[in-house]
Amino acid sequence: MKAVIKIYNKRTVLYMNENLSIQEYSSNYQSQILDLILSIQQDEYNIPISKENQPDLLSIESIYQFGNGNFWVALYQGEVVGTIALLDIGNHQLALRKMFVKKEYRGKIFQTAGLLLHNAIAWAKTKEVKEIYLGTTLQFVAAHKFYEKNHFKNIEIDRLPTNFPIMQVDKKFYKYTVHN
Repeated sequence: MKAVIKIYNKRTVLYMNENLSIQEYSSNYQSQILDLILSIQQDEYNIPISKENQPDLLSIESIYQFGNGNFWVALYQGEVVGTIALLDIGNHQLALRKMFVKKEYRGKIFQTAGLLLHNAIAWAKTKEVKEIYLGTTLQFVAAHKFYEKNHFKNIEIDRLPTNFPIMQVDKKFYKYTVHN
């Protein structure tokens, strides 16, 4: 499958993979996003977390689509099958948040996670961001391998910038250098 990159007005970065596309968040995707993320967290990984524990999911535009941040969805024939967000934490740094892909769309066939991540990194490069940080749970072992394969370096919690928002479930942390 071949991916295509299009940049419009230095703002919208779009990746397409046949029937899979990456689009910037708009409010018409909100209920699908909540359903996808909660299903993965609660049903697949048995993480005791609710939408009330994640108020950012109810305020995506004001929290993520601010400064150098943004939020994207992966769509397959109109269905939200993945998400990724970059939260502007100041100092030319971003926090990668809400990276979720529906089980059926993971892996080499759709390459959803890779398309989402490469889209986010391409966005960060246009914004002259220096670093992207992320936190994840110990249960997401496949995610650890994915981030490491994509040049994220495992770091200790004390190496995070003071402005990085640590979630209660986050126990493993990574850093990606965008620009030196």
